[in-house]
Amino acid sequence: MDITFGGNKVNLEGKEIKVGDVAPSFKAIKRDLSDFNSDDLKGKIVVYSVAPSIDTPVCALQATTFNEEATKLSDDVKIVTVTVDLPFAQERFCSVKGIENADIVSDYKYKEFGKKFGFMIEEFQLLARGVVIVDRDGKVAYVEYVPEVTHDVNFDKALEEVKKLK
Repeated sequence: MDITFGGNKVNLEGKEIKVGDVAPSFKAIKRDLSDFNSDDLKGKIVVYSVAPSIDTPVCALQATTFNEEATKLSDDVKIVTVTVDLPFAQERFCSVKGIENADIVSDYKYKEFGKKFGFMIEEFQLLARGVVIVDRDGKVAYVEYVPEVTHDVNFDKALEEVKKLK
């Protein structure tokens, strides 16, 4: 799979995740600096919204759009935005943007999400942009690796896939 960042080819660390794979367990850091454990979401439909940094316009749009859409989904659907931003920056962003319906976690410390799901950009230690949807049984139901990291995810397709799982 070819991924570019600003038109330049980059390498992703880890194994590319595919539909049908069992979603790997991972740890990340919550905005309050406590550990996030993906196993705590078993039994729910989980939308992992993956972005390099919330401090860019495209990433901010992605986080705020999924936050807005979360209010329209059922309680058994969890939106989790994953970036490598420090939790302090994530907290500031959420406060300014009113993010209340989606969780934002940081992969800066463990880098488990990036490497286990194949989103870690080797050259920058940032995450590539994309979406991974995990069903109630812990299997990957949808994956999008955005070919050019500076472009948007396909929101409509991701949300359509979530609705199929409900």
